[in-house]
Amino acid sequence: MSQSSQFSLLKERRFAPFFWTQFLGAFNDNVFKTAFLVVLTYDALSWTSLDPGLLTQLIPGLFILPYVVFSATAGQIAEKVEKGRLARFVKMLEICIMLVAGIGWMTKTLPLLLAAVLGMGVHSTLFGPVKYAYLPQHLKSDELVGGNGLVEMGTFVGILLGQIIGAALVQYKPGGIMMVAGGTMLFAVIGLLISYRIPPSPAPMPELKINRNPFSETVRNLSFSSQNRTVFLSMLGNSWFWFYGAMILAQFPLYAKNYLHGDYSVFVALLTVFSIGVGTGSLLCEKLSGHKVEIGLVPFGSIGLSLFGIELYFASVAYTSTAAVDMVGLLHTPGALRILFDIAMLGVFGGLFIVPLFALIQTRCDPKHLSRTIGGMNILNALFMIAAAGAGIVMFKLGFTIPQMFLATAILNAVVAVYIFSLVPEFLIRFLAWMLIHTIHRVKVVDVDRIPDEGPAILVCNHVSFVDALVIGAASPRPIRFVMDHRIFKMPVMGWLFRNARAIPIAPGKEDPWLMEKAYIDIAQALHEGDLICIFPEGKLTATGEMNEFRGGIAKILERSKVPVIPMALRGLWGSLLTRDPGNLFERSFARGPRSQLALAVGTPVDPVQATPEYLHQQVLALRGDWK
Repeated sequence: MSQSSQFSLLKERRFAPFFWTQFLGAFNDNVFKTAFLVVLTYDALSWTSLDPGLLTQLIPGLFILPYVVFSATAGQIAEKVEKGRLARFVKMLEICIMLVAGIGWMTKTLPLLLAAVLGMGVHSTLFGPVKYAYLPQHLKSDELVGGNGLVEMGTFVGILLGQIIGAALVQYKPGGIMMVAGGTMLFAVIGLLISYRIPPSPAPMPELKINRNPFSETVRNLSFSSQNRTVFLSMLGNSWFWFYGAMILAQFPLYAKNYLHGDYSVFVALLTVFSIGVGTGSLLCEKLSGHKVEIGLVPFGSIGLSLFGIELYFASVAYTSTAAVDMVGLLHTPGALRILFDIAMLGVFGGLFIVPLFALIQTRCDPKHLSRTIGGMNILNALFMIAAAGAGIVMFKLGFTIPQMFLATAILNAVVAVYIFSLVPEFLIRFLAWMLIHTIHRVKVVDVDRIPDEGPAILVCNHVSFVDALVIGAASPRPIRFVMDHRIFKMPVMGWLFRNARAIPIAPGKEDPWLMEKAYIDIAQALHEGDLICIFPEGKLTATGEMNEFRGGIAKILERSKVPVIPMALRGLWGSLLTRDPGNLFERSFARGPRSQLALAVGTPVDPVQATPEYLHQQVLALRGDWK
């Protein structure tokens, strides 16, 4: 598998034009919206007699409204139309919208500017399904997490820069409004020119007949997505992140003013550290996941969101300075760096949470329904952000302070995480496996790309320790169903994990012939459905470090299912704490030292006709070598 940096994608035509097109879209949205909000906040009387507070609440609502109404339709269009062509149409629409906004700016016509806000919401709604459905068509499986990380980083950096530049330009006297009008038009034109470099992306369903009723299509879309339990719960997890982010970010203006006693630059500082945090977390996903879709990072991200949300509450309570400060003064105020660090870490763990979820949806969803699934997810995102606004209003009515709102959101996040991970234990299992190979051990994976991305196969491996399955599962780019001894399968607590991981219990024929036969039937059914099956043909852990002979179970499996067999070998686990090494337990606990190294080597697939127990034993032994 390619192990090049994700940043190399920015040099390639299959990614770079798309990246900069979406970056400029997010950037221009926020230049325009922020400039408009600043004008209504500081110069409302020269524009309208309406209540500025009402208008500042109306603008975000107008922008989100098209997501709720038209996302399902946008998903259909992205499924039917070639994505490069659709991206260019969206950028042409952006130019038209910025032309309307420009007339509104120059004539101080408020309805035109409000119409432009609604138009940019439609623009973003149309581009949303393209944004994430494009990536699986042009990136390899080991590039998908890195590509998603770059897109998330670009989105948040674009939002941040747009907010900063929009606020700075419109306050420039004289001519600030003219600079905003001209600048947004210029950025839209540049985006269109770059979009012509986006390579062709064939429509997965050009024959699709578009349902013109957005409401019935929304119901049908969400109903279809809910049939894939893992994908649908990942969509909900993604939307929960937007709820969490909206709750936190919505409090920043008053938090900066009333709690940190800062000016506008302090608010910008909070946005900056959060956005840099999200970008950093998004980019870290590729390295931490080992260039594969690693959903074990999702619980890790969720834990961080709760811990640092709670810590932000305590840091806020501990901040006692009442002196008015700007951004520079804040950095020299006792307790401020702790607050900024907490906000940055919320962003980092948010990136670790959301990027694997996007990649999971892209890889587990039906390719012919991906754009519509993304459209459905955008509907959920909008509804969750609206719910966040409602929750914020309720908390204020109940007398919550802003730090208390941070605390309540962090605790609620923990409750939601426990609920989601109980429904889809695969997240928790992958998290435990990921923690194992990033804390106790350092795992080197050799030729893991020999495990097929799709289709049935049997993995056979030597059996060294009680954590073999976790190590193999963490290294695999796709889920594996393990065949395990029925006694281990029934262990308290762990048995719950094994059942939810869809492990297949097996017993010796002399002990329970019915369970043994059922195991072979379940294995055949799993292979028929295209799953990966992993067995340990030795049938027991090694007691000496040497491999035991392979039993005949593999031959019985292959009699029913003619699928490839992939030999694998674990190296370096023997002598660790969770093996049957007869040496002194205390000495073994410390002899290897922290972060001991081990490896998983994957061999070339073996034809089922050739895959006898003896031949497979030779292959696994050769892969293992002398390193036990």
